[in-house]
Amino acid sequence: MALAPKKNKLSLWQRIRQNSLAYKFIAPTFVAMMVVHLIPIVQGLYLSLLDVRLTTLTLYLRAPFVGLKYYIEVFNAIFGLGEAGASSRVTGLINAASNTLVYTIWTNIGTLGLGLILAMLLNREFRWRGIARTLVLLPWVVPTFVTGTIFNFIWLEQGGLANKILLGLNIVDTPITWLIGPNSLYALVIATVWRGLPFTTIMFLAAIQVIPTDLYEAASLDGANGWQRFRHITLPLIKPIAGTQVLFGLINGFYGGYNIAVQMFGGGTGFAGEYADLLVPAITRQTWERHLYGFGSAASVILMGMLLVFVGIWYRAFRDSLRAE
Repeated sequence: MALAPKKNKLSLWQRIRQNSLAYKFIAPTFVAMMVVHLIPIVQGLYLSLLDVRLTTLTLYLRAPFVGLKYYIEVFNAIFGLGEAGASSRVTGLINAASNTLVYTIWTNIGTLGLGLILAMLLNREFRWRGIARTLVLLPWVVPTFVTGTIFNFIWLEQGGLANKILLGLNIVDTPITWLIGPNSLYALVIATVWRGLPFTTIMFLAAIQVIPTDLYEAASLDGANGWQRFRHITLPLIKPIAGTQVLFGLINGFYGGYNIAVQMFGGGTGFAGEYADLLVPAITRQTWERHLYGFGSAASVILMGMLLVFVGIWYRAFRDSLRAE
């Protein structure tokens, strides 16, 4: 048998020259993206080292240099070091970080689990399937601040739709307080899952529809039941899409939830209470209401670092699936 000719490995510069036309088309977008993203990031990093507050705001990037003062303050508060008074303004941020972590986990579980179930149901043949697929998209076209307003009325203790249903079905004896106390975080999670469900469902549905039906038919002939077909065919083939969804869920969990939270709890004030306060609303309050711009920048940089760590973990977990052809 004749051996295939061995290909010479091209150097980096040769590959660039070979694809020079593609790089020329990409270059304007690349430069624009670098300007839009890189300059604000560098500016934010430098701002986090300055004592920028209301009294020094006019100085902006010429404000007094404080170095890593705000970073040390945050880490001292996290690990219980330093003076108690010095960490008082970061106590809210630590509580918000804890809430954000729980919020991110539950919103991911909710959107991924329910999205996959809905996608599998919508992939089946049934009457009015087109209408059902259209209705699933409905939460996606509702603006996030409107979603927050809608769920504010749904979760009202007196007269809210949720309590009316629960009382009507005799599931509870007394109305539940949703917008204050420990239930408030889960009220926010449910609203976020409702808003994010259409995108997840559509992504899973698109992935399921490209799976060859021959695989299912062959598995059925071999005696595989529904769960075995799902576990050994559907699940492995949609894993790259699931990995991408987890990444989006992580980013949305850390950076999202602001519009829904401020409308659902505070009517625009941004404070959802101790149990449902998230990092982005907390940083926004520290920055713009207390005029601690340098401190807010440092907190934002720490948030970005936390997210990069989680993205790194995500990449390690799904690296093989993303590289698979």
